Amino acid sequence: MNDSAWRPQPGPQTDAIRKAWVPELFFGGARGGGKSDFLLGDFAQDVPADYGSNWHGILFRQTYKQLEEIIKRSLVMYPNWFGPDKVTWRAGDSMWVWANGATLKLRYAESDTDWMEYQGHQYGWIGWDELPTWASPENFMRMKGCLRCADPRVPYRRIRASGNPGGPGHQWVKRYFGIDRFPRGYELVGDPDNPALKARRMYLPSKLTDNKILTTADPEYLDRLKELGSPELVRQWVDGDWDGVVGAYFPEFTARDHIIRLAASDIPENWTRLRAMDWGSAKPFAVYWAAVADGTETLDGRLFPRGALVVYREYYGARKPNEGVRMAAEDVARAIADLDGDDRIQDSVIDPAAWQQNGGPSIAERMMTATNGKVAFRHGDNKRIPGWDQVRARLKGDGERPMIYVTDRCENLIRTLPALQGDIMKPEDIDTEAEDHAGDALRYLCMARPYIAKGRTPAPPANAGLRLDTLFKEREQHLRVNRHRI
Repeated sequence: MNDSAWRPQPGPQTDAIRKAWVPELFFGGARGGGKSDFLLGDFAQDVPADYGSNWHGILFRQTYKQLEEIIKRSLVMYPNWFGPDKVTWRAGDSMWVWANGATLKLRYAESDTDWMEYQGHQYGWIGWDELPTWASPENFMRMKGCLRCADPRVPYRRIRASGNPGGPGHQWVKRYFGIDRFPRGYELVGDPDNPALKARRMYLPSKLTDNKILTTADPEYLDRLKELGSPELVRQWVDGDWDGVVGAYFPEFTARDHIIRLAASDIPENWTRLRAMDWGSAKPFAVYWAAVADGTETLDGRLFPRGALVVYREYYGARKPNEGVRMAAEDVARAIADLDGDDRIQDSVIDPAAWQQNGGPSIAERMMTATNGKVAFRHGDNKRIPGWDQVRARLKGDGERPMIYVTDRCENLIRTLPALQGDIMKPEDIDTEAEDHAGDALRYLCMARPYIAKGRTPAPPANAGLRLDTLFKEREQHLRVNRHRI
């Protein structure tokens, strides 16, 4: 190694480089933590090994423009590290080739189907720079099928990723790498959707203060980050805070005000019951049950205002975040009927797309037939902007109490609603690339039971009821007093 070659900095970057034995590692947190250098360095450390001729990797960014930055950095790091005669950048192939045969491809994956371009490929190392920029984990998950190497001398085939909090993939990355459970990192975690699988993942946090090279070369960078304006964004980029959501569409939703501990059996039988569904097959489906408070019963230590919605049950069809289970409509309907139990459902709505007929009975008709009419939906109101306004109005309530509550059993609604963000091109609407299925079902539910906040009667002005001649006299008196003072 040349004296001027890149070396990991002491701290998290060195810790991450030394954990080659961890099958999947996410290195990230604050801005300027040396994440891209870590990815390039983690792959390259195996190049000089005796298996180097069979050491092949691929590193992804989401778009080509984003990829340009890591290409620029690699053009500085690799020739300086190995010597310009030992490594070559093939611009036409977007690939680094070492003299011993090792290769690293630099690619971008914009579409959820881009993984298909690599079927049959073999890589001992797969990297993802700024992983939370992918709204869906589809490419990340599918590329695992390419993580293989026939050379038995390769000790650690591995996946490496980096990223900051925020972005459309914030929630799935946070959950997948156990950041929600272990925000300080350094814990080997398993699959949250399949606890039986062996623990294979680790999160290692990094902060700007860990990057001494950057802070020494540009001591004002931290001050610039602190001037970003949004407190949530500052906490994410400076402190690596994964709990805040920048640009949350529903900042009104809080655990303290809206989440309650309540079983379905605790809800009075005489309360009106509603059911709403957002259909999905390749994507998740979401069903929610709600009761309308009558304003007389105290539950969970509180008196719910008359007309408030209490969302008490959830049925969420997902194999993993934002991936559906592809169940037949009939099977979904039977499961809904079982969950209904003895509930007397007085209104039931579903997204209008479920009523579309494509050469046969619609989804909604099939569900009704399969349950002998027990699971019967009407067309839900799919107006998006008014629907989101209804959700927001209920979250805000009358200024003192919300007009919607969610039991802690509705895990996916609680997980995804705070993460919904506005569409960049249409700020009044939600970004549909995110996992919005629970939010859509909640929107149909609120539109089925519209809420209008009671406006407060403004106090009458001080001069209300005075005659016009009286007002003129008061004005003349006011002017005389002021002239006297002058």
